[in-house]
Amino acid sequence: MLRKYRFEILVIIAILAFCILFLYTSSVIGHAGFAGSDDVGSSQISKITGIPEENFHPLIWQWVPPSAEIESALFALQAALGGIIVGWIFGYWKGLKDQGKG
Repeated sequence: MLRKYRFEILVIIAILAFCILFLYTSSVIGHAGFAGSDDVGSSQISKITGIPEENFHPLIWQWVPPSAEIESALFALQAALGGIIVGWIFGYWKGLKDQGKG
């Protein structure tokens, strides 16, 4: 029985390990805030070059969502659509394998 569900068991162990690691690090580092890679990268560039962040402008105009909730919702929608596409591809491959074509 364990052999039949070994992949699922490994995924559950990996998820639990990630949750434990996340909870441990967040409890040890109490002052840590969540920042996006754009914010961290921009601040590092401004430290290295000595040019304030306000002087950097993107080459192409970018739409800025009116609130953080909309930005989070758009990110979640993007992740959901990506998951659907990946799931469809794996399902297609499984269907080909079941038909004997793959």
